[in-house]
Amino acid sequence: MLTKFVRDTVSFLISDTQMFQLRYQSYHYSKSQPLPSLEGLPEFAQVAFAFCRDWLAGQETFTQQTSGSTGVPKLQVITRTQMEASADATGAFFSTTTEEHLLCCLNPVYIAGKMMLVRALVWDCPITLVEPSANPLLGLEEQFSFVALVPLQVEAGLAEEKSRKLLQSIPQVLIGGAALPHRIQQGLVQQGIRAWQSFGMTETVSHIALAKIGEGELVYQALPGVAIGTNEQDCLWVQSPMSGSEKIQTNDRIELQSKNTFTWLGRADFVVNSGGIKLFPEQLERQIAPLLEEICPGSAYFLFGEKDSRLGEQLVLYVEGPREETKRLALEVGLGQIVGKYEVPKKIYFKPAFAYTPSRKINRHATAASL
Repeated sequence: MLTKFVRDTVSFLISDTQMFQLRYQSYHYSKSQPLPSLEGLPEFAQVAFAFCRDWLAGQETFTQQTSGSTGVPKLQVITRTQMEASADATGAFFSTTTEEHLLCCLNPVYIAGKMMLVRALVWDCPITLVEPSANPLLGLEEQFSFVALVPLQVEAGLAEEKSRKLLQSIPQVLIGGAALPHRIQQGLVQQGIRAWQSFGMTETVSHIALAKIGEGELVYQALPGVAIGTNEQDCLWVQSPMSGSEKIQTNDRIELQSKNTFTWLGRADFVVNSGGIKLFPEQLERQIAPLLEEICPGSAYFLFGEKDSRLGEQLVLYVEGPREETKRLALEVGLGQIVGKYEVPKKIYFKPAFAYTPSRKINRHATAASL
């Protein structure tokens, strides 16, 4: 029969393997382990360990710098309660347990990476930290159950056999930070990868809804505890514990499918008024995605409004890559067969390289201004 000391020791060791632990290379940190020396660690790792130390010490508020993808970077105060509510809702959505093993390959300097740490802390499970890179999955041998990636990382992961196999083995792949290009969505479906596109905003810390990536249009499902609706302009409002339960009105045009599901149509404040006809570029971009992938495979593109003396604004198409007249002509013909008469771009521009934000979103304004 085991002595009480042995039973307690075995119990502790078993429970500790099912508790929060941050791992980076040979550095480990948990409730029962001292914080390792941060000297010599890269910045992203220092930020991760310091954040977990402050969280475990009971810190209630955290100052976070926004990524600057929608404007000038600014400081934002986020409460522990908001982050806990977000992690709880995501955990309830996926029915997570302490048996999860999380992979953090987003920079913890930004909120998306930090929220991966919060999920491990709240779910009380281990998390492995790796250097944020274009393909952070290369060289990893461990098995993971949950990872968050940006589209650039997903694309790079699909291109390499080893990282593609790792993606296929992960039960929950969360994708956010930017809209997912059509070709990457198709690649995920073809490889049988279980992935979800996230939908969120600054005011809610992280996502408030998730859409399973499949063959058809993305249908977002609100997380448990999140209430959604629309105003007179069909723009989404959100009420959630992540935002302190106050109702947040957004400029996102949506179509409600049920009381807690919706499809995203685009930003109401991103509209091209061409001769009195309102055109919504983001909605049209999804319609023309298969054509662009067929004629210009792998190329980034976007629709934009250009000033015009007669129409006020005219819709134009930008394609990343060298100008090829055969492709331009093929696009003109194909676009006329897909979208309506007034939705066909008046001009098609080819640019060798687009301007991008630090988080790798296309900077439409900077790209158009540099033409």
